[in-house]
Amino acid sequence: MKPKTWAVIILLFLCAVVLVQNMEVVTFKVFFWDVSMSRIIAFPLLVLMGMIIGFFIGKFVHAGPKGRGR
Repeated sequence: MKPKTWAVIILLFLCAVVLVQNMEVVTFKVFFWDVSMSRIIAFPLLVLMGMIIGFFIGKFVHAGPKGRGR
């Protein structure tokens, strides 16, 4: 197998270990609501939200016209 494939397999394994070790229920206070969920669901959800926010910030916020680097 290629080194890239091994890196992906190891990364997925490490993510699975972290998720399995964090299975207890946590409560988030969002404005006036209390949201309770397992950490195994909360971690990937928060990572996905961060990726979406980062994508939109990178797509719609730019420092100036393209092609004019420093």
